[in-house]
Amino acid sequence: MLNLHVCVSAGAQYTKYYNQQFYMKNTVFTEKHIALGAKMAPFAGFNMPIQYTGINEEHETVRNGVGVFDVSHMGEIWVLGPNALPFMQYVSTNDLSVLFPGKAQYNCFPNGKGGIVDDFIAYFFSPEKILLAVNAANIEKDWNNLLKYAPKFGLEPGKTLVNRSDETCQLAIQGPKAMEVMQKLCDEDILSMEYYTFKQLTVAGIPDVILSTTGYTGSGGCEVYAPNEAGDKLWKAVFEAGEPFGIKPIGLGARDTLRLEAGFCLYGNDIDDSTSPLEGGLGWITKFNDVKGPFVDSEVLAAQKAEGLKRRLVGFEMVDRGIARHEMPICDAEGHQIGHVTSGTMGPTVKKAIGMGYVDVPFNKVDTEIFIDVRGRLLKAVVVKMPFYKK
Repeated sequence: MLNLHVCVSAGAQYTKYYNQQFYMKNTVFTEKHIALGAKMAPFAGFNMPIQYTGINEEHETVRNGVGVFDVSHMGEIWVLGPNALPFMQYVSTNDLSVLFPGKAQYNCFPNGKGGIVDDFIAYFFSPEKILLAVNAANIEKDWNNLLKYAPKFGLEPGKTLVNRSDETCQLAIQGPKAMEVMQKLCDEDILSMEYYTFKQLTVAGIPDVILSTTGYTGSGGCEVYAPNEAGDKLWKAVFEAGEPFGIKPIGLGARDTLRLEAGFCLYGNDIDDSTSPLEGGLGWITKFNDVKGPFVDSEVLAAQKAEGLKRRLVGFEMVDRGIARHEMPICDAEGHQIGHVTSGTMGPTVKKAIGMGYVDVPFNKVDTEIFIDVRGRLLKAVVVKMPFYKK
């Protein structure tokens, strides 16, 4: 029998599993998920909703209408001051010099050994004010990575490098009807916003909310950041505005199937400390130019690019009946292992068994036959171009 004890520490609620020595942190919306009957489970140290009515149904709600994800477990780190931009240029692979106020950018932190600390989104307010949205499981890891390089640029924790993760809630309102719903709550136009842009505006009477046309579903929509104390008001307003559109809360199970159909990498599965950005198909966010200048691992990655990659992350569709799962071996026709599966599922919208995985070059070419070792059976698959789902 699991021994649960709820306690309050530093203003945040935690659930302690004594027999596992594990602490789960709640978001400001946790009680709402439980009241709505969500199936809850630990995720990245948080007590999170995995599903409400079923993953497939929730998946299609987002694809065809509008759904709301609680993504308050994600981290928010501010980089401030005159050295904010030079600092970010050094610690990340993408070129932030091309950004303008109100523009967001997908990026990643190299780990000094050719791998990836984390992938993240940078929100560019100005060269002296940049917000980083990082993965929940990597908040402390990312923070420590930034602290390692902060002295080189004169950044001080708590002053010019500020972690607001515990003070910020975030909702992802996703789907083709999402922006129409949110326009009802905003004090200025958001329908004309381009992909990967953001505004700081009043939403549902809450000032200084950050609304960005980002998300991890491939179905359009936005993500909104607000102070924790405004969470209840934000949740209520979003669901009231979305009621005529059939809005529903969505769990992390559907978030995973949606992002996989869209061909988006999941940190910890498809990319991690052992994979380089180039191997993971992130060459498009790894920039080598004079404006960008040298950055962590720039020499290592430039050499890797020049020498050619030995393995690549690919997307594949199953030909034989079966579903590929994380860590299953990928083999050639003779049964020799040439890689491994990183993500796999039955795509609810595409109606196909799909997946991602690393394979040796030249097995990464589109239309190449590969075989997934599913409990000793070699099931045929074919390498395809991602994304699997196209709007």
